[in-house]
Amino acid sequence: MFETYRIETIAPEDEGGGVVRRTFVRADSLEVVKERALRVLSRARVPQAKGPEVEAVRVLNGAGYEVFFVHARD
Repeated sequence: MFETYRIETIAPEDEGGGVVRRTFVRADSLEVVKERALRVLSRARVPQAKGPEVEAVRVLNGAGYEVFFVHARD
């Protein structure tokens, strides 16, 4: 059964913190969404990326609970 997840990129605290961008993803498993979140983080960290710097990515399920978090230093 498909569920809607929200992938949020988070800015560093010294740049004001907070959510930089939200992406909604429908998937049948959390593993698929984790892989997508890791790709989002890697693409946001390349030197050519536009917009504010991204320090972390988190995944929230449809109820709004955090189910996955990865920091750039991990």
